[in-house]
Amino acid sequence: MTWLWLAVGLAVLTAGAEVLVRGAVGLAAAARISPLVIGLTVVAFGTSAPELVVSLRATLTGQPEIAVGNVVGSNIFNVLVILGLSALIVPLRVAQQLVRLDVPLLIVTSLVVYRMCRDGRLDQLEGGVLAAALVAYTVWLVWKSRRENSAAVLGEYATEFSEQAPATPGRMLLFLVMVAAGLGMLVLGADLFVGSAVTIARGWGMSELVIGLTLVAAGTSMPEVATSLVAAFKGERDIAVGNVVGSNLFNLMCVLGLTGLVTPGGIPVGAEAVAQDLPVMVLVAVACLPVFLIGHAIERWEGIVLLAFYGLYTAALICEAQGREQGLQLVTTAAWVLGPLAVAAYGATLVRQLRGRPA
Repeated sequence: MTWLWLAVGLAVLTAGAEVLVRGAVGLAAAARISPLVIGLTVVAFGTSAPELVVSLRATLTGQPEIAVGNVVGSNIFNVLVILGLSALIVPLRVAQQLVRLDVPLLIVTSLVVYRMCRDGRLDQLEGGVLAAALVAYTVWLVWKSRRENSAAVLGEYATEFSEQAPATPGRMLLFLVMVAAGLGMLVLGADLFVGSAVTIARGWGMSELVIGLTLVAAGTSMPEVATSLVAAFKGERDIAVGNVVGSNLFNLMCVLGLTGLVTPGGIPVGAEAVAQDLPVMVLVAVACLPVFLIGHAIERWEGIVLLAFYGLYTAALICEAQGREQGLQLVTTAAWVLGPLAVAAYGATLVRQLRGRPA
């Protein structure tokens, strides 16, 4: 029955993502808001709702390691797996706003969260600061989108919205209902998936931190997976990429922020997470900048590299949890080989780009 509920959860997630993307795209057209902003806000925040629910529940029931591992693991999973899979479907165009603002903000926020957690606790004041930062960021995004006057961006709007029917109150209400229904299905599907995954993982004897970093993180990221893949298939590349960046910002500012704010005494952060997993999260955020900057696109080969790094990270977690020293050494060696090769490939692509040749 556990495996059956796991499959049901995935089915509900996929259907919810389809409804959410249709509603979000229609809402963007009706309100004349950039699809990128919709991806960074409505879609990203909605698909991150499972992370918020799971982290709050885990912290309030005395399982803080699952809460922290959920956010850290989800941010790593979102970049390496979701962008990797989406790029395999279709090369992803990266809007300049992401390179100029949102990715640098993600890097700074990741560094701030790491600094907050270094003392072994994210206290209530620090949680309030993160939550307030999210409110300011969202208000600024919507304000900037409504005042956009760049010819290039206005041209993108015209292309995105050229086939959309005129906005009417009835259509606006329909799109809002679709977004709400899609979000509800995503939350329900994620809850079924996570509950089943945690039951299976505990049967395998995995620790709470590893469960949070792997199965719970992957499970609560299923809405982002489904939404970004559906958006990529539909050609809504701004939503596919903006969903990932926005979800990661939401995880750090809202999920950790609200969880820390409402938890008496704040959230305890284990030494293992501070020493290993939080630095990996920061490194993945930093890696987004050169990946997005080169060609302002994520090509298929880059998607393969991202997926390979996630495979190595997960293998390292499992080997370490089970005490397999030889396996951990093998994974570490593979990472040291793949890392320089990826850097060399990005360097060669950048050189060709600067010389004006096709990358």
